[in-house]
Amino acid sequence: MTVLNGLTMGMVLVLVAGGLSIIFGMLDVLNFAHGSLYMLGGYLGYTLSIATGSFWLALLLAPVGVAMVGFFIEFFTLRPLYGRPPLHHLLLTFGISLIAQNAVKFIWGNDIYSVETPESLTGIVEFLGIAYPTYRLFILLFSIGIAILMWLLITKTRYGIVVRAGTEDIETLEAHGIDTRKVFTGVFILGSALAAIAGAAVAPMRTVYPQMGIDIIIDAFVVVIIGGLGSIRGTVIGALILGQAIQMGAVFLTGFADAAIYIVMAGILLFKPSGLVAESN
Repeated sequence: MTVLNGLTMGMVLVLVAGGLSIIFGMLDVLNFAHGSLYMLGGYLGYTLSIATGSFWLALLLAPVGVAMVGFFIEFFTLRPLYGRPPLHHLLLTFGISLIAQNAVKFIWGNDIYSVETPESLTGIVEFLGIAYPTYRLFILLFSIGIAILMWLLITKTRYGIVVRAGTEDIETLEAHGIDTRKVFTGVFILGSALAAIAGAAVAPMRTVYPQMGIDIIIDAFVVVIIGGLGSIRGTVIGALILGQAIQMGAVFLTGFADAAIYIVMAGILLFKPSGLVAESN
């Protein structure tokens, strides 16, 4: 049960940290506002599920809405800062995260909201002698499916080739006549949508609250750091390791569960200071 919970948490982190890693690898931006996009996905998912009466429609539309927010963030705030020192991006996105959090409190208040689990996904599933909540199993399989689609997009499509090439050599892309600004915008929108998908999907399992963006962004940054900055493969490995560390810490280090995250990070970086997978891919 603990291992399955760790896998589920790890796959959710793959969606959040995957978008964060793609944005860093291509745009060279440490996006501290990424957690706020995850939070907005949760809140929009909650609101749309109430308004439409359909969790599935909310899960489809919430990422679209957050992707639009991501477009405005990239186009109007980040774009003028490309080429500036990373500290400028970090301070800007940190400010955006504070604005987003206060906007959420203004619109939805400080209350904690729960999203009703779809009737088809209530109850438990028994397999291999384990009784596991149906919705958690759905989150695991759904996250794996989205991660596979993301991998296919990055590795098998022309757009993915452009993105991977851009993480290594922007000048060559521009020399071939590719408008890198449009590519940057597309990458940021993709990363925003991935964060929103995770936020909307886990809402029935973890509730929706103003601090959820801050809680997830710390874990996502740890994943990106131990996996290797800009490495998608490293992000997946790092997320699965961290997911297990979080769950094992909650079970075996009661009262010190949060410490497990940093113990794992410190242990990996002692032997691999550049992360588990150093190269961008």
